[in-house]
Amino acid sequence: MDLRKSLFILPNLFTVSSIFCGFNAIRLLSTAESPSVDPARYQSAALLLVFAMFFDIIDGRVARLTRTQSAFGLQFDSLADVISFGVAPALLAWRWALAPLGDLGVAVCFLYVACGAIRLARFNVIATREAGVSTKPGKYIVGLPIPGAAGMLIALVLANHSVHGRLFAHPAAVALLIAVLSALMVSTVNFRSFKDVRLTGWRPLAIIAAGVSSTVLVGAWLGPAFALPWLLGCYLTFGLVESAVTVGRRHRRRRVERTSLND
Repeated sequence: MDLRKSLFILPNLFTVSSIFCGFNAIRLLSTAESPSVDPARYQSAALLLVFAMFFDIIDGRVARLTRTQSAFGLQFDSLADVISFGVAPALLAWRWALAPLGDLGVAVCFLYVACGAIRLARFNVIATREAGVSTKPGKYIVGLPIPGAAGMLIALVLANHSVHGRLFAHPAAVALLIAVLSALMVSTVNFRSFKDVRLTGWRPLAIIAAGVSSTVLVGAWLGPAFALPWLLGCYLTFGLVESAVTVGRRHRRRRVERTSLND
């Protein structure tokens, strides 16, 4: 057998594993009772989606290491993401917190899936357009990646389970969070990709130190399960603040340019 063809299969096996985890999470949730009656099933579904994230990270790394990136792999990975980070987390959120909202809860979950699919389609178009162009890794990514949005929902379910369902289950609050995550996925807000991180100078070291120390404190104070929601929340906040600062600087620069032209 041709070695290159064998290597081509390898990253796709990790993608299939991600789909397997997403599918089984959906299967568990479709037969689960309410979270108060059957909390273990919700935890198992959330953990399956954590494994799906792991496989999603690995498949891209393996493809780059083996130089087997392909248009097929790009499209296949996005289809897997729709299942594991779109449909499955939406169903998890609906069964966990949004079912009491009735049709409104269904609409919010559908909004999340639709925005996630749009985000992936936009990413594929950009990636296809830039295929074959030799560039440095991008400093930013446009819009919140769907694994990041799914990660926030999954992390909250796991944190809620760690305190026996006492937190984060208010339907209106969860619906608002999902609406915000959906909007961020299709937005033009720039989020750091961390592909170009250089640990030189005080600023990146200070940011990393602040993130790590605050995450450790939150984990020690509220419990380890709360560390991930806090870390993801910091990432979202940092992206929004940095984008706002960038937009403000751009507007000021344009104002100065217009003033200089008028003079």
